[in-house]
Amino acid sequence: MIKRYQAPERRRIILMRHGSVSYYLADGTPVDADAVALNERGINQAKAAGAILAAHGVQIDRVVTSNLLRTKQTADLVLEQIKPNKAPRLESFEALQEIRKGDYEKLEGDDLHQAFLSIFRGRPSSDTRFQGGESIAEVYQRVLPIVGRELSDPNWQSALWVLHGGINRALLSWWLCAGEGWLGNLLQQPACINLIDAAQSPQDSIVRAVNLWPGDWIQSKERYSTIESQLLEYEAGLAGRNAAT
Repeated sequence: MIKRYQAPERRRIILMRHGSVSYYLADGTPVDADAVALNERGINQAKAAGAILAAHGVQIDRVVTSNLLRTKQTADLVLEQIKPNKAPRLESFEALQEIRKGDYEKLEGDDLHQAFLSIFRGRPSSDTRFQGGESIAEVYQRVLPIVGRELSDPNWQSALWVLHGGINRALLSWWLCAGEGWLGNLLQQPACINLIDAAQSPQDSIVRAVNLWPGDWIQSKERYSTIESQLLEYEAGLAGRNAAT
């Protein structure tokens, strides 16, 4: 008798990054990243993403964000467009905050570039740190328990997760590599959409789409990563401040 294949049970996760924010003042001074809100561009990006999901009849019964304002704002704007038939269960987690930075403001040149970019290139080792702060291993230690809890919860079928560029890279790497490595070159544009059909284990899950960006589907004029753009913005302000002194 032929044993027929039985596919794993999978549920849809719409994984988004929050919309654009302004991380630096005009002179390049970093702002409080834990308190920063969406800027006008970020608001429009979130609405555009929500409109795309609504146009395809997407319904959501679970919403997960970090506890930072920019993810919660983005989720609210997306839900305003979707208009779910039934109010989804919403929950925010401190453990899903963006990768925690260290003190990089005294760094210059190659040391500064390495602090910004090393975690977002190729397949860095698990002890690689972001801007002298948290390591890749430490990110997974706080994030994966929440992921496991959500995947073990039977009370949802279609979830919206709105998180951060670095955390999304961690999760996509986990699903794509089944826990075997971090893929630093996975770009996450502001308010982008990733589609995951998630099973209980990453090996049985399917990554259907990555970095769909309603603002510009083919990203025709984009050549920098988001972290490169932040570095260039920071350095421009730093140069201005140094010239002023």
